[in-house]
Amino acid sequence: MLTVGTYLADRYEIVSKIGAGGMSDVYKAKDHILGRFVAIKVLRNEFSEDRSFVAKFRTEAQSAAGLEHPNIVNIYDVGSEEGLYYIVMEYVEGITLKTYIEKKGQLSFKESVSIAIQVARGIEAAHNKQITHRDIKPQNIIISTEGKVKVTDFGIARAASSNTISSDVMGSVHYSSPEQARNGFVDGRSDIYSLGIVMYEMVTGRVPFDGDTTVAVAIQHLQEEMVPPSNYAPNLPISMEKIILKCTQKNPDRRYQTIEELLNDLRRALVNPDEDFVVIAPLVDNGKTKVISGEELKQIKEQRGVEPVAEEPKAVDEEEEYDEDEEDDEEEESGLNPKFDKAVTIMGIVMAAVILIVIIYLIGSVFGLFRFSSKPSDSQNTETQTETQTETQTQTEQMVVVENVTGLNQEAAKNAIEAQGLYMFVIAQQKSDKPAGTVIEQDPVGGSQVEAGSTINVIIAGDENVSYTDDSTDNTTNKTVPRVVGNLEKDAANALNSAGFKVEKSYEYSDSVDAGKVISQSPSGGASAAEGSKVTIVISQGQKSVDVPNVLGKAEEKAQNTLASAGLKVAIEEAHSDAVEVGKVIKQSIAGGKTVPAGTTVTITVSLGAEKSSYSFSKSYSADGAIGASYTLTGSDGKTYDSGEVDGPSVSVSASDMPCESGTVTITWEIETVDEEGVSSGTTTKTETHNVSFSKQ
Repeated sequence: MLTVGTYLADRYEIVSKIGAGGMSDVYKAKDHILGRFVAIKVLRNEFSEDRSFVAKFRTEAQSAAGLEHPNIVNIYDVGSEEGLYYIVMEYVEGITLKTYIEKKGQLSFKESVSIAIQVARGIEAAHNKQITHRDIKPQNIIISTEGKVKVTDFGIARAASSNTISSDVMGSVHYSSPEQARNGFVDGRSDIYSLGIVMYEMVTGRVPFDGDTTVAVAIQHLQEEMVPPSNYAPNLPISMEKIILKCTQKNPDRRYQTIEELLNDLRRALVNPDEDFVVIAPLVDNGKTKVISGEELKQIKEQRGVEPVAEEPKAVDEEEEYDEDEEDDEEEESGLNPKFDKAVTIMGIVMAAVILIVIIYLIGSVFGLFRFSSKPSDSQNTETQTETQTETQTQTEQMVVVENVTGLNQEAAKNAIEAQGLYMFVIAQQKSDKPAGTVIEQDPVGGSQVEAGSTINVIIAGDENVSYTDDSTDNTTNKTVPRVVGNLEKDAANALNSAGFKVEKSYEYSDSVDAGKVISQSPSGGASAAEGSKVTIVISQGQKSVDVPNVLGKAEEKAQNTLASAGLKVAIEEAHSDAVEVGKVIKQSIAGGKTVPAGTTVTITVSLGAEKSSYSFSKSYSADGAIGASYTLTGSDGKTYDSGEVDGPSVSVSASDMPCESGTVTITWEIETVDEEGVSSGTTTKTETHNVSFSKQ
């Protein structure tokens, strides 16, 4: 366990522990070279001691490091130090989807689709580079404080699944595909199945299959039908329900075949949620139940690291069902299509025929049935020579993943490297606080790929700086490596060459180091290394620049995705527009086609539609002899906006915030009648109707 203030690789300072899982602990750290916060996942000791697992882990993590996408937690670095193996990742401030679901319960349809689309886009980017995640679950999906959804742990699950690791550690059985449960062939469709389970949990607040043991859950994935999500979410649109059901078909051939197909349906569902457009391929065997065999159950238990239980699952009409459906069941569980299966069968027959011919020839040769000249022909010699050359070439071209031997003593390191078919060469001894003979540097570094038979150069700890060749002193001279971090590329190269070192360069974008200057070097400045050895320097390319896409007129979500895919941040404002329909972009703060640094914020203004106008009216009326009146103000829409009764000869009519432009004022006057002598003789009524226009507010 790392403590606060600890440094890894003289670069990453541990700030705090932010999480823990079955395989690793996760820390927040400060990258002092690039001046940013990162997340560092450190493997636990039980996995770090498994060299086979570590090698696979490093290879898969390095492969995943090539993924760059707004919906993926990017991997920056993979390394080791003093027996600790770690991955440096993008630091995302937020919560996991699992925590979010636990807090909110069932998520709304629109929110679930929005999250699913972002997750699917991240998976799509990985699948395009032939990387299958294998462990899609809410715990591996992070929602940032900005609302961005990111998928993490790409490549890591593959390394884990290729070793004997309990599902309790992996914690994924609730989201595993049937082919994963039976340890069968896994491809991108397994990720689609797992995403379907995640969508099920988002809309219902629960997983479809649960049990007391991992085996029980795995068997449910293999055999039991899923309760439709609408049973728990009655208001769920038909499109979303069928998308989930199609993703979670037990036969991979009945699921979405690509993540792109799923994305298209999710986007369509967002626009037309009540449209029944999802097509699920029918069952080829009338939906008969597949009963898992005892041997398959045993394999699942062994895979899941679970001891056998007293009661085995009860098979339903086992003999009849299995016999009747055995052929279809095997085809389904193989994960192969019929054409491929037929091709494999034909190849098997051909191979059997070849083997039979060879056996007959050998028997005939032993008993003298075949007599040939003892001297091989020229064609035979040529053929034999060609085969030998091909075999030698194949062996030469075989690639090996180099073990990380840093921290091991010299003898152990040599044994580990030679076990890989490689050779170890001790190029130098350096003063160090490590025990004498401890490997403190190696080149190539652990996790690199080299040809079989290559030499791995190492530097060991000692009391003084000397050079070695297989424990024998030679005439190689050690020199101090100049410190060139922060220097211009040309100056750094000159300094290293003048000191007697070879220079290897690489280039990276940097937000904190000016273009043309050195970001880092290996070995570090001040270290001792053999004269003529290689020093690698990383040169800054400055801030990465991107071209701003033109998103005017695009729907809000599409505009956001387009800008995010270009490496830009997005801010949203809203405004009324008479010309642009609701939900589409009216303007953007940075014009399309302009080049800006990556990560720049582009503000888009989204239309609220035409602004609704409001009107007001105010006017007074009077009548001679009137002693009172009643009045009504009616709009052209038929609604009454003002009415009442007054005493006296005048009436004031007024109203505001009316949606119409005109209306009618109706006044009924009560008028006093007098005779010629001025004496009141009673009252009469008089009604007036006025067509009026309202004023725009």
